Amino acid sequence: MKTKGISILGSTGSIGRNSLRVIEGLGAQAFRVVALSAGRNVRELSEQVARHHPEIVSVESESCAEELRAELKLRNVELPRIMCGEAGLVEAATHEWAEIVISGTVGAVGFVPTLRALEAGKRVALANKETLVMAGELMTRAAQKSGAELMPVDSEHNALHQCLRGEQRAEVRRLILTASGGPFRTSSHAEMQSATVAEAMRHPTWSMGDKITIDCATLMNKGLEVIEARWLFGFDADQIDILVHPESVVHSMIELVDGSVIAQMGVTDMRHAIQYALTYPERHPCDLPTLDLTKLSALHFEAPDMERFPCIALAYRALRTGGTLPAAMNAANEEAVRAFLDERISLTDIPQIIEEVMNEHSVRAVESLDVVLETDKAARALTREKVESKSQKKDAINAVV
Repeated sequence: MKTKGISILGSTGSIGRNSLRVIEGLGAQAFRVVALSAGRNVRELSEQVARHHPEIVSVESESCAEELRAELKLRNVELPRIMCGEAGLVEAATHEWAEIVISGTVGAVGFVPTLRALEAGKRVALANKETLVMAGELMTRAAQKSGAELMPVDSEHNALHQCLRGEQRAEVRRLILTASGGPFRTSSHAEMQSATVAEAMRHPTWSMGDKITIDCATLMNKGLEVIEARWLFGFDADQIDILVHPESVVHSMIELVDGSVIAQMGVTDMRHAIQYALTYPERHPCDLPTLDLTKLSALHFEAPDMERFPCIALAYRALRTGGTLPAAMNAANEEAVRAFLDERISLTDIPQIIEEVMNEHSVRAVESLDVVLETDKAARALTREKVESKSQKKDAINAVV
């Protein structure tokens, strides 16, 4: 394997940290980190720069840049070129030495940099599902035009990619995404309504960032993955199903036209999917423990409860309608999740607010980047208004009580 340059967007997040562990495990002869981007976690970023010596580093703001310069001087580390904001993310994503870009930022912030990386012909190891949800048509069109590769890092889509290797598209009947069910799989609607942030953050099998963990609690994460799967693999909404699988051992499956089912199984560790995306089509030894099948007493599967988890139906509706509706839904979800994390609304308010925003959205064709960004901005503003209204009502009720 020749040494390849890698850029990591979101290097201090869960995906970014695990990506660096994978890169270090594969050795310097395999990959060289040429660009890193992070938000405000300057302390950890400075440690990463000291270890990997990238050419370019991007942070959220100029104040973060000044803090990073001071940290690196204290460590006696040669300063890389330090940039800020979206311009810095785009610079990192399109660095001339980067053959692979790991898109590990959370939410819509990764949209433009990921699109630019695809336009530049990079292999994009995609962990930011929101980019395909917002504008899958734009993303896939850019990849086709430049010859860029989209390699999924999400465990479910990575599993589907592995299951589809060597299969003829016409011989695949459907894709089956598995879901752990989250912390409220067996909870009543009333229990979910009164759920605290701490309770929602207790994911049963995965350790992830705040936003994606709340998405797992509402199962919106699985709805976003349905849309992502459509753009990654070219299957229609009716050919993409969800099964709740609490053990999280089977990461996803495909069903063939003859009734055969192919499943990808493995330990619950993102490093496997990251390494696969970086080294494909080759496979290399990994220092992760192997799956011990003798310790599996049973594997359970069940259909998701659409009444308790309405976000799934909202995502299918957005996919079937198309246009800018998925972008509006994604923006509303991000804002509503932030409001829940700030304890301004309840967990069950999240799908209600998303549905209201979707109902009021005027769907347009996704003709350009500007259309998507305008949709995102407008949907966020509308969502914030609805959050404020619910928050005021909540405060009024608490005041009476």
